Amino acid sequence: MYNYIKALHIIFVVTWFSGLFYIVRLFIYHAEANDKPEPEKSILQAQLAIMMRRLWLGITWPSALLTLVFGGLVWSRLGTLPSWLAIKLLFVAGLYGYHLTLQFIYRRQISGDFPYSSQQLRVWNELATVFLFAIVFIAVVKDSMSWLKGLAGLAALVLVLMAGMRLYKAIRSRPK
Repeated sequence: MYNYIKALHIIFVVTWFSGLFYIVRLFIYHAEANDKPEPEKSILQAQLAIMMRRLWLGITWPSALLTLVFGGLVWSRLGTLPSWLAIKLLFVAGLYGYHLTLQFIYRRQISGDFPYSSQQLRVWNELATVFLFAIVFIAVVKDSMSWLKGLAGLAALVLVLMAGMRLYKAIRSRPK
């Protein structure tokens, strides 16, 4: 039974991350639609609001909650809290905090308030990637990983992501 619970935990982690990655893309498109002329603006924003609501409430939130439930069941089977798991749980707590910031952005955009530019949202989108790398590496490598090298790798990942975003912005802003 334990392996079934663990499999369900992994499945809901995957669907949760899928939702986290895609919802921010929809936030970006929604923010960019705000700059379009009418009637294109209204049509795009209405469609994107439907897509955001279905993704956020129908997939992402349920997946986040089921990840927590099945993860708790997996953890209860361990009976102890190894150091690698304590560190992983810190990143998981950070990921839930990130999820809550997306809830805030979701509510603002659904109500027609766009406090963040598409570029700011693109930067925010990469934070999920950092959490994904950290959590997966900790879960897989566990105690055999050097924490100093792990943090250096995470810092290198952030630098690569930022460089990639700058390159993308430069390519995107070139005249056509």
